Amino acid sequence: MAVPALTPRNAPARSLPLREARTRLSQLVAMAELTDTVTVVTRDGDPRPVAAIVPAAAARTVAEARADAGRLAEVTAGWSRRLDAQRQHSARRHAAELRVVTAALAEVWAELDRRFPPGSDPALTRLRAAHADLLAG
Repeated sequence: MAVPALTPRNAPARSLPLREARTRLSQLVAMAELTDTVTVVTRDGDPRPVAAIVPAAAARTVAEARADAGRLAEVTAGWSRRLDAQRQHSARRHAAELRVVTAALAEVWAELDRRFPPGSDPALTRLRAAHADLLAG
């Protein structure tokens, strides 16, 4: 008589004749509300469906579903643009900060080389060797 709204699409729908649906309308509405059951109504003696009793959430029109999808796409695109802009801003800021740190490090090593020529201090020689990749850039 009634089919759950979330049944697989290949499950055959059950239907009620209009006369019986009219008699049991309160019960069918309660079933739709509480159990997400969809009831297909047919004309007495005609197996073709003419109406359905569905949960309110399932009664959305195609236009409403498209409008919701459109709004979701707009919101998603907006957030995507904001995230991309933030990533670009962070990359520029990171690159600028990296240049400042690299310049400061170069100044420190230049001062160390001036005060302690390479090879004169074993600790600085080990440090230079450990950081050779940083000093090359």
